[in-house]
Amino acid sequence: MSTPEAPERSRAARPADPPAAPVAGAAPGYRARGTLPLRVEAVRQLGRRRTLVMGGILAALPFVLIAAFAIGGSPESRDNGRINLMDTATASGANFAATCLFVSAGFLLVIPVALFHGDTVASEASWSSLRYLLAAPVPRTRLLWSKLVVALGFSAAALLLLPLVGLAAGTVAYGWAPLELPTGGSLSAVDSLGRLGLVVAFVFVSQLVTGGLAFWLSTTTDAPLGAVGGAVGLTIVGNVLDAVTALGDWREFLPAHWQFAWIDALQPQPEWDGMVKGAAVSATYALVFYALAFRHFARKDIVS
Repeated sequence: MSTPEAPERSRAARPADPPAAPVAGAAPGYRARGTLPLRVEAVRQLGRRRTLVMGGILAALPFVLIAAFAIGGSPESRDNGRINLMDTATASGANFAATCLFVSAGFLLVIPVALFHGDTVASEASWSSLRYLLAAPVPRTRLLWSKLVVALGFSAAALLLLPLVGLAAGTVAYGWAPLELPTGGSLSAVDSLGRLGLVVAFVFVSQLVTGGLAFWLSTTTDAPLGAVGGAVGLTIVGNVLDAVTALGDWREFLPAHWQFAWIDALQPQPEWDGMVKGAAVSATYALVFYALAFRHFARKDIVS
């Protein structure tokens, strides 16, 4: 029969749990890294109506194009014997997926990237919940990192959704066949998947400029529409400036100048020069904008 002292000796024999790292002014056990987990932020953003609407629009676009080809007939035009992506849209599922990217990369794919980056911080401010998150307390850097990682993840998912749905719908509608290249020739259906993956990766990097700009603007305003609209508007301005041929070589410093450099991947042997330059320009601008966002948010007086 155990004595009353036995449980006390048993508890005393157990090794003590390691103490949490002390934080000045924080409650015992508080860990900054444990605040606002990525999973929680991702679930919050996934449940937003704008996320579902944008996903529905991107998923519906391939079916709209298939209906348009069914009504208007398959494209069969040729320009001096040169094949382009629109001419071969119905040649195979891979060609149709590439066409979906071609018709949407200039503007449509800009919108989800700007939306997921520009709405994330400004919406919290517009709801007057940003100061309560920081009072939880969630450190400012932790809050911004969580929102940035989730914004990048949702942007990547949006850019993947369109070609994946296009590939699946195009394969059902037009069959699984080699990818006809704009410069002539073709790639096997299996090899075309790798090329399409390269195209999506480049499009994602090129859109980071818009994402970084929207994220920065989101930390400076309480109006989500202002951050999203400002990023989209400045992206359009970049496209307009790129069309001004009088700028000459200065256009190479514009991210818009390289937005269709991924066409070089759809050749028998990919040409990397344009894609490398375009990725470098886009990544540089994006890093600057992301750094400005963290710098501004760290010093911002949060009143909403």
